[in-house]
Amino acid sequence: MKKYILLLTLLITTFAISAQTKIYKDRSSSFTDVLYIVDGEKIYRGNSTSFTNIEYTFTDNKIYKGRSTSFTDVLYTIQDNKVYLGNSTSFTNIIYTIHNGKIYKGDSMSFTDCILTIKDNKVYHGDSTSFTSVLANFNQELDIALLAILFGPY
Repeated sequence: MKKYILLLTLLITTFAISAQTKIYKDRSSSFTDVLYIVDGEKIYRGNSTSFTNIEYTFTDNKIYKGRSTSFTDVLYTIQDNKVYLGNSTSFTNIIYTIHNGKIYKGDSMSFTDCILTIKDNKVYHGDSTSFTSVLANFNQELDIALLAILFGPY
């Protein structure tokens, strides 16, 4: 009976760990190069899921500071293919436009305003998919707006 309980515990632990999305520095997959862990609605800085490492909470198309979900702590709002600063969807607060795997600065889709490209679970600098332009990679699909917030200049 103890063997079955141990096996069940291992399976549950393995499933819980695999549900996390890890974002690694550059092209690395080393545990020492984990930049962020996305686990459910929490985004942790580094390779720890301690409550002290919660950088953002992501729920209802809003990104909140730390563990908060208070309207006063909304940092970003995501709607359609736009990311807005704060708790707003006004055109004056657009910080990113997302289109075809590319993240553009402001309310633009000009190649000169492309700040990030997302392709094959990698984040590239600018309008490039060169291996020398890789900023980060991740082990499971992620919301591109979340990647814009994590790697964009705002």
